Amino acid sequence: MTSHQDVIEEQPAAIRAGANSTDAGADPEKIQEKSSFEDDASKTSKPEGVVNDAPGGDDNLFGGGKTYRTLGLWDTILVLATNQVGLGILTLPAILKTLGLVPGLIAIVGLGVVSWYTAYELLQFYRAHPQVVNMVDMARVVGGRPLELIFGVGLLFKVMMTCGSATVTLSIAFNTLSNHSVCTVAFAAVAAVCCWVLCLPRTFKFVAQAGLPCTISIIVAVFIVIISLAVAGHPRGEVHGFVKEVVIVGNPSFREGVSACLKVCYAYAGNVGFVSYMAEMKNPSRDFPKALTILQVCSVLLYILTAVTIYCLSGQAVRSPALGSAPDIPAKVAYAIALPAILSTGMVFGHTAIKYLYVVVLRATKTTHRATENSWRSWGLWVGSASIFWVAAFVLASAIPIFDSILSISSATFVAWFTFGISGVFWYHRNWQEKFARKNIPLAIVNALLILQALFMNGVGMWASVMGLLDVYNTPGKIEGSFTCADNSIF
Repeated sequence: MTSHQDVIEEQPAAIRAGANSTDAGADPEKIQEKSSFEDDASKTSKPEGVVNDAPGGDDNLFGGGKTYRTLGLWDTILVLATNQVGLGILTLPAILKTLGLVPGLIAIVGLGVVSWYTAYELLQFYRAHPQVVNMVDMARVVGGRPLELIFGVGLLFKVMMTCGSATVTLSIAFNTLSNHSVCTVAFAAVAAVCCWVLCLPRTFKFVAQAGLPCTISIIVAVFIVIISLAVAGHPRGEVHGFVKEVVIVGNPSFREGVSACLKVCYAYAGNVGFVSYMAEMKNPSRDFPKALTILQVCSVLLYILTAVTIYCLSGQAVRSPALGSAPDIPAKVAYAIALPAILSTGMVFGHTAIKYLYVVVLRATKTTHRATENSWRSWGLWVGSASIFWVAAFVLASAIPIFDSILSISSATFVAWFTFGISGVFWYHRNWQEKFARKNIPLAIVNALLILQALFMNGVGMWASVMGLLDVYNTPGKIEGSFTCADNSIF
């Protein structure tokens, strides 16, 4: 989940380049006629310690060009936490069942360390090119307009996968709360409509206010599950006297092991928004490493606590999402409390994608000056973009109605690059001339392995994810295909 996730909104090139014409890496071809946004930005005072005052984020395009570098250390920590701690935490207890307690903990800690390094590498690239405001900008620096377009489309689909997973989770929650009183496709439609309504406000300030409370709600829901399991002594669907089996070292098949690791990767998928936050920090070079370290340490500890406790209390009956492991009544309470967090995930990521589509159309029609207009035309474009996006997210959620499967496929396709592989590409771009210097050889190997990891996740990971989904479809008595009315909360 995210709080200020403006990761794929891009300012009009003339605005951003004009304000950064003195920065290293600015594209002189992009410096075109100035707009009123740029004029406003030039009048704002520059916060102390800011190296680059590039305009960006929601306030510039949708609020009038004021200085947006307002995040200090603790503000950044809270924003990063709301960005990262979300739906991914709900699948971690089940991966311990697959991998075993010890290998599962190694995967959680190990991938946490790797994601810390890849996020730090994003900061290194940002220091070298302070004019960028998101990962799409970084892609343009590396590969020009073609790579920028590829990243823009890829990031849009990545966000759509996240919104699809939120829609699936909401359908599971509705099935749990109502004892599967309605067809699952109908619940998915209700979920998509709710998120669509929440995405209609055009300013990101409305969206940002939901971040921290919603993150707290999902943590509270997790602790309700833990407490209820400890008190009841048995998970959902079991009776008193249930004998738990906790596996220390699992014996998964190759495909099961890969799928489990993909779900851990999804829990660390927050890197995609980190560049946008750097661009909103007062002093990213000084404060981001501290904020990142605190985030990763706290995330790993929270993930371990959640995964180990729920798995040890549920044993072989653990479910994914983990909220379904609790006995019936506490599970309903947990899902009810988590609803704001799940809705917020759809709202925040959906708003990001809709704004991207909105700006693309404005650019194509050369009407970016109408971005903040309160007219039928601008509102029609916004509502139309929101409708197209959430119809696509609903179709995706109905095609892949299994929580574990949609998370695994998302990791295999887009998280593979946006969290891991692209940081390796950025390192080679920065160090290409000295990549084989003695001091750089260890990092050259590490970053080559990151790129290979992304390719492995794309190929083998996608195969494992799709085969796992087909296994569910081919199992009698479960969900037997896409667009199903069957209860998807039974897992």
